[in-house]
Amino acid sequence: MPPKKTTKPEVVEGDAPAKKRGGGLTKPLTLSKELAAIISKEKDEKVSRSECIKRLWAYLKAQNLQDPANKQFFTPDELMQPVFGSEKIRAFSMSKFLKEHVSN
Repeated sequence: MPPKKTTKPEVVEGDAPAKKRGGGLTKPLTLSKELAAIISKEKDEKVSRSECIKRLWAYLKAQNLQDPANKQFFTPDELMQPVFGSEKIRAFSMSKFLKEHVSN
């Protein structure tokens, strides 16, 4: 069976290019004030979920919060406690704590 031929829509001069919309991990989200205090650079900044995780990892490393024996775990500092609590947690599961602190 021969492959299907797909045709590209013709671009008319003067048409604006289609705007890509972010969704899923790239969708810009509003942060709670507790989470924004940890990772936000600007007031009322919207950040995607993946960028949020990236900045949290950078914060963990900058503040030296990872467990030296097993770097998969970290103990939240005072700034992180409203989001993550005070118990030692696995860093790869930190995204489950974010669902209460991000919104559309």
